[in-house]
Amino acid sequence: MSRSDATSSYSPADLDLDLRWWAAANYLTVGQIYLRENALLRESLTLDHVKPRLLGHWGTSPGLSMIYALLNRVIRETGSQWLYVTGPGHGGPALVAAAWLEGTYTEVYPHVGDDADGIRTLFRQFSSPRGVPSHVSVQTPGSIHEGGELGYALAHAAGAVFDHPDLLVACVVGDGEAETGPLSASWRLPSFLNPRRDGAVLPIIHLNGYKIAGPTVLGRTSDDDVEAYLRSQGWDPVTVAGDDPREVFPALLKALRDSHAAIRGLQETARAGDGPSEAVRHAWPAVVLRTPKGWTGPDVVDGVQVEGTNLSHQVPLSGLADDPGHLRLLEEWLRGYGPESLFDEDGRLAPELRALAPEGDLRMSATPYANGGRLREELPMPDLTAHETEVDVTQRGVSLVENTITAGRLMRDLYAATTRPDGGGIFRLFSPDETASNRLQPVFEVTDRCFTGPLLETDQQIGPDGRVMEVLSEHLCEGWLEGYLLTGRHGLFATYEAFAMVSASMAVQHVKWLQHAQTLPWRASVSSLNVLLTSTCWRNDHNGFSHQGPGLIDSLIPLAPDVVRVWLPPDANTTLSITDHCLRSTDHVNLIVVDKQKHLQYLTLEEAHRHCARGAGAWDWASTADPDETPDVVLACAGDVPTQEALAAAELLAEHVPELRFRFVNVVDLMALLPEADHPHGYTDSQFDDLFTADRHVVMAFHGYPRAVHQLVHGRSNPGRFHVRGFNEQGTTTTPFDMVVLNRMSRFHLAKEVLRRCSTRPRGWRELTALCDRRLAEHEAFIPEQLVDLPDIDDWTWRGLPT
Repeated sequence: MSRSDATSSYSPADLDLDLRWWAAANYLTVGQIYLRENALLRESLTLDHVKPRLLGHWGTSPGLSMIYALLNRVIRETGSQWLYVTGPGHGGPALVAAAWLEGTYTEVYPHVGDDADGIRTLFRQFSSPRGVPSHVSVQTPGSIHEGGELGYALAHAAGAVFDHPDLLVACVVGDGEAETGPLSASWRLPSFLNPRRDGAVLPIIHLNGYKIAGPTVLGRTSDDDVEAYLRSQGWDPVTVAGDDPREVFPALLKALRDSHAAIRGLQETARAGDGPSEAVRHAWPAVVLRTPKGWTGPDVVDGVQVEGTNLSHQVPLSGLADDPGHLRLLEEWLRGYGPESLFDEDGRLAPELRALAPEGDLRMSATPYANGGRLREELPMPDLTAHETEVDVTQRGVSLVENTITAGRLMRDLYAATTRPDGGGIFRLFSPDETASNRLQPVFEVTDRCFTGPLLETDQQIGPDGRVMEVLSEHLCEGWLEGYLLTGRHGLFATYEAFAMVSASMAVQHVKWLQHAQTLPWRASVSSLNVLLTSTCWRNDHNGFSHQGPGLIDSLIPLAPDVVRVWLPPDANTTLSITDHCLRSTDHVNLIVVDKQKHLQYLTLEEAHRHCARGAGAWDWASTADPDETPDVVLACAGDVPTQEALAAAELLAEHVPELRFRFVNVVDLMALLPEADHPHGYTDSQFDDLFTADRHVVMAFHGYPRAVHQLVHGRSNPGRFHVRGFNEQGTTTTPFDMVVLNRMSRFHLAKEVLRRCSTRPRGWRELTALCDRRLAEHEAFIPEQLVDLPDIDDWTWRGLPT
């Protein structure tokens, strides 16, 4: 049979084979939920064969398995590469079953064999203590998307196909998931997908009508209205519906074949030559699939309709110990799939069904795209010394530079070095309409913003071939980047600090994914998720209280120490050094917090490298105590604005109380504050005490909420000696210095706190305290009238300490 014939036919014999494979997948799915023994029903089912705790989700699983079976047929016919993303993440047993049927599961986990003993192990481990989760988790071969927190399937699928021109992603969107905000935003993908250099996503909206306890919105929406909505977003949908497998299977296979042909046709047209930009604008195929929830499961239980209702969402038959009738129904349900015809005497899958799987890496459970570290290439990181002359530190604390501009220049060089002839690459920047606002605009010297929609003559630095991804949704930026990284590439997500909390739970979920991935030898390392937070709480001159919130730091620091890193660079060179380090790293979530506005510059690039490698260190040039001297007090800081205020406080102290011996400490790696046993970057107790002393008070200016530092130093020697000034939820549209005054982190507040906490009161302490109070009163009177900060505050630069 020719390939054209194969792709247009579906013989009764082929249909029978696919239905049998589907029955095997459904049998294994039900078995995972219910059975711990008698896995192949070689004897009558008894209560002893059933798990004591019945956990899992049946309702969505039959639909997921049907789609999987038919995609396998398309893959075998076309040789195309597909990744399967399942939004209904609780369909975990269906995807585990598919991976076992394809042989991948046994390859990855040899203790789960391809025979009866393997099936028994497969069943016993599911949702069991020390077993595997019920979601399509990191432990599931072929998965890049767990689906526990709903809403991100289509965003992950999109990130996967950016710059992967040969990849197709079948993204199943559950109708419950379709009600979430992130998923609703994800339908805008056609405005950002370029068929010249990208792969394609085929959304399959699985409308089985119900969530866990009630109907879904799209499930109760007409086909015409669902299709109309998708068309308005740039999709070309087709609906497949029914409850008879012998009718639904051929209809869905035709939809999948037609979608594949349409996608390849669009890509071939777009790739035929340079052509006009119109070549990348078109509607992409989509499938709307309506099948019963809990399809092929128990129809009616105890006189109540179950199949096709929300009652089939999780475990349709429960209370087996109390109702022998339910146990009989379970056995009838399982035997209805005909396991004796699916597995041989040894429990191995029938050869004709095993042959339905694609070969090798074309199996969706074995695709390298779902194990992105196999595809990952190292970034060609440029020599950073070329950037050194762009930041003047011939005199410390005098020149003003936008702290994020160096990161923008580094990413510009990476774009230039990694762009392929087809316009694709291995690096992208994601940002919600804030690239230039966050001073990362050097990237526009080599690429534009991506937009495949209509263009106007007035548009600048925007077009279909651009590879800076700007979309006004933190969820999409985070989700796109996660999908991009998990399929083998590199990137960074930059956003305003306060609004990173919009996608904070996504970052938390990604940390959990990486945490478990590190325990799986078969999962290859992927590039780190790098999040750059700027427009910080301290410098939002024209934005108000709503834009002031450093909470993402607090969200991440309690999480997996092998994954999380939090960086607070004080100037542009440390920002450059940290960005370079983070882009080289793997398997981490790196949070970089630094302001975009102009700041004073302190360290040369070489000094920045050494300081960042240490994570924290004493700045002897800002200290009055000698390096080998025990100081009277430690003045510490973490973050750019806190560093400036702490340096200004140091200058006040050195001038007015010269007898006071203080050590100035800057912390750039926040996790260094943790004990060595709690984090790989944590200082040993001796290192910590060498830096902060063992018994002296520490006054610290901190970028975020003070409680974060107290949490980190808990367990250190006398942690109560740390006195932290930071953001205390005081903010408004005001001047930069007024922000630090409102939160009691100004140089005057810090100097007074040092005087309060030092081991001995130096001569002149009363006079300096009074001076600080007078300056704060002067500030309070000045800014309401003049609307700006006091000139000597606004123009302050580091003069150095008296010798």
